[in-house]
Amino acid sequence: MNALVQETRAPRAADFLELCKPRVVALIVFTAVVGMFLATTALPPVTALVFGTLGIWLAASSAAVVNHVLDARIDAIMDRTRNRPLPTGHVSERQAVVFAIALAVASMVVLTVLINPLTAILTFASLIGYAIIYTVFLKRATPQNIVIGGAAGAAPPVLGWVAVTNSVDPHALLLFLIIFVWTPPHFWALAIARRDDYAKVGIPMLPVTHGIPFTRLYILLYTILLVLVTLLPWLTHMSGVFYLFGALGLGGGFLYYAVALYLSERPDLPMKTFNYSITYLMALFSFLLIDHYLPGL
Repeated sequence: MNALVQETRAPRAADFLELCKPRVVALIVFTAVVGMFLATTALPPVTALVFGTLGIWLAASSAAVVNHVLDARIDAIMDRTRNRPLPTGHVSERQAVVFAIALAVASMVVLTVLINPLTAILTFASLIGYAIIYTVFLKRATPQNIVIGGAAGAAPPVLGWVAVTNSVDPHALLLFLIIFVWTPPHFWALAIARRDDYAKVGIPMLPVTHGIPFTRLYILLYTILLVLVTLLPWLTHMSGVFYLFGALGLGGGFLYYAVALYLSERPDLPMKTFNYSITYLMALFSFLLIDHYLPGL
């Protein structure tokens, strides 16, 4: 029997929602919304907030669906992904492709007509960067795949900013830089936990090609760099001391996990580090948002 088809039944709405990777997309959209608020000293226009968020959500969801389609064969082999809608046959490849195209077209229409063409262009570039350049080429070509491909995942706060201002501001690029540097230690922690899966399908993730001790060292080094980068909003007067203390506290927590992971072979630490990294990014952007509206701090 084809490994991609374990069960045949009519697809449900939940299957299509799962293709959109809603939890991942929720974090992406959250950082985009924060970018919208940081782009203005007042409140972002309702049109930009509502339709900008919708357009970015549609594009991120489309990229997630394309990722499912392109990775379907290796997903059927990997333990953590074999129950996804495509490997189980709950959604056909054709249905998923049509769904992804519909989401992408809807995103471009919303952003071009209701926001501005620059946001649409940058969002489309991010979609292609993740769904095609990363998934098709980088993921299978180099252990630095997540470092290079992280640029697409770091774009949402810039997209949110541009949705409000129709321009790319240096402060928006600081938000991009934070997520860009955050991505490798975040994903490498997961890659350590799932090393055998990646090795099984021949994906050259860093723990597979260079070993787990080497990856632990790189997680620590990137985490140190991340803590330094997160000081830039304060150093450039984009944010105040409320954000600074939040960033230092959160960074201290990330460093704790990175050092523990470097020094210990406890099997639970990679996933604990991965889970903390998600909380870290959400909390860090929350501090940015709150600080933005605190007077005189």
